[in-house]
Amino acid sequence: MMSSSPAVSVNDLHVVRGGREVLHGLAFDVPRGSVLGLLGPSGCGKTTLMRAVVGVQIVKGGTVEVLGEPAGSPGLRRRVGYATQQPAVYADLTIAENLRYFAAVIGAPHKDVDRVVDEVGLAKQRDQVVATLSGGQHSRANLAVALLGSPEVLVLDEPTVGLDPVLREELWRLFHALAERGTTLLVSSHVMDEAGRTDRLLLMREGDVLADDTPDGLRARTGTQDLEKAFLQLISEREGATT
Repeated sequence: MMSSSPAVSVNDLHVVRGGREVLHGLAFDVPRGSVLGLLGPSGCGKTTLMRAVVGVQIVKGGTVEVLGEPAGSPGLRRRVGYATQQPAVYADLTIAENLRYFAAVIGAPHKDVDRVVDEVGLAKQRDQVVATLSGGQHSRANLAVALLGSPEVLVLDEPTVGLDPVLREELWRLFHALAERGTTLLVSSHVMDEAGRTDRLLLMREGDVLADDTPDGLRARTGTQDLEKAFLQLISEREGATT
């Protein structure tokens, strides 16, 4: 059963980078045990928003709370997992060595190494040096690090980029299995065919939220079953309203 309090609460969030405001007063809540998709083209502010949720982004105004605490609070370090778009594992270590190192850093149980290697489908490559991995294997090794310690909130920036359709399907099954166990996931993507796999969608464009709805709610709102067409229709409506 989901808690009544949200896992993530964002209120009037403004972020300025390079002298330009890139997030314009965003506000939304994420229920616990759900999968929120952050969808939108590259450069729309998805990564900046995720950095704010993790607590590594300086914000100009507004608040971000995670599990009832301000984002980035020391008490959240073991409760929030973060997989960046660019893999952060060490290229000269094996997958297992990387995972043992990061498990020690966050105080995760040693047995977690075997668990997360299996969850991301890298059991056969566990003793392979990261530098020799394919791009998709590299991304999955990065995801494995974020899964260490069974975090309550997972923030995943483009976790399926570069993966073939079979592996993408496997990872989405994993994401929903984690949500069923109570984990809250924020998953970003610029691939619209992944939108329908989420419980809820935050469609973003140029630092604003175009829509905050379920996939079915978005289809009903726009009168189309194609979520990419729905996104384009929302853009057209927004631009029409501002002219």
